Amino acid sequence: MQGGNALKIGLFGANCSSGRAVTKVPERWSGTWTDNLRLVQMADEAGIDFMLPIGRWKGYGGDTGYQEATLETVTWACGLLAATKRITVFGTVHAPLFHPLIAAKQFVTADQISGGRFGLNIVVGWNEDEFQMFGVTQREHEQRYDYAQEWLEAVKLAWGPNDDFEYDGKFIKLKKVRAKPKPYGGTRPLIMNAGSSGPGQAFAMRNCDAYFTATSEARKGGADVMKKMVAGIKAEGAALGREIEVFTVGQVVCRPTQKEAEDYYHYAIIEQADWGSVDGMLRIKDITPEKLGEEEYRKKREYFASRAIGGYPFVGSADHVAEQLAMVSRGGIRGIAFSMINYLDELPFFRDEVLPRLQRMGVREG
Repeated sequence: MQGGNALKIGLFGANCSSGRAVTKVPERWSGTWTDNLRLVQMADEAGIDFMLPIGRWKGYGGDTGYQEATLETVTWACGLLAATKRITVFGTVHAPLFHPLIAAKQFVTADQISGGRFGLNIVVGWNEDEFQMFGVTQREHEQRYDYAQEWLEAVKLAWGPNDDFEYDGKFIKLKKVRAKPKPYGGTRPLIMNAGSSGPGQAFAMRNCDAYFTATSEARKGGADVMKKMVAGIKAEGAALGREIEVFTVGQVVCRPTQKEAEDYYHYAIIEQADWGSVDGMLRIKDITPEKLGEEEYRKKREYFASRAIGGYPFVGSADHVAEQLAMVSRGGIRGIAFSMINYLDELPFFRDEVLPRLQRMGVREG
């Protein structure tokens, strides 16, 4: 993550069964440890910059049990980091579900294992079903970020230079704390967040090194419009005396020809969509046919399956996908975390065809 690539590239969601594609195709991602280990070693050798997991505790049902089998992200990161040399691996952690001192110790352990290649993705949670599993009541939206602020302050104190400290917050009160060892090399892990609401974005501006945001609307105007969006976000950080990088998410379907890619994408993501899972996710968000009407709901669920769950689709030939990623980079986006329908099957073509094109465009180092 500290190297010279203008556009950082990461793989998103491989710790979950089906990844980020709500599809019934038999080749969909397994999410098993064996496949994750093979994937991270392939990614490390290919020069992929990072792996970003999803913090998921309960799947979404449907025919596939979408994201029902998931690997816990910090222990997952420790295993992957121990088996690699260069790649950064993030843990995605629900602040309300992890005591900050236990979490801080886990993060330091992962950072020590890897020689400083662990990163932290903080989430505050939105799925009530998951929180009920733990007997935890979700706070009101703004209070979730108030709690996360205290949680992160406590974690940073545990990472900080003092071996002993206390913390007296509204939500978190810690007495006679002793926290050793510290993160590797005297620096803290990278921190990212993807809060889309006002309080979520404000939290990221105050605390994070990387802010993940959607680019679908900005993309319509091309690189210049995206530059303005990115400049606005960075200006918010600068107003707080902080330098923040802007990242985005997406899904990649890349094939030898444009038609092959588009046909497969439509087949896997629309024709073979696990609509039961999609409907379950929409119900959690209180989006139903009764509220929207059948026709509007049909449009909403198709959009949700094709773009909202996996992020913006980069679909096409190697030339097309490389040009689309280069445009994102020209727009000021510092990195992208993307998913694939089957990472192990599809990453080799991306590695062999797209990455060299990005190198020739000056977006990636050789």
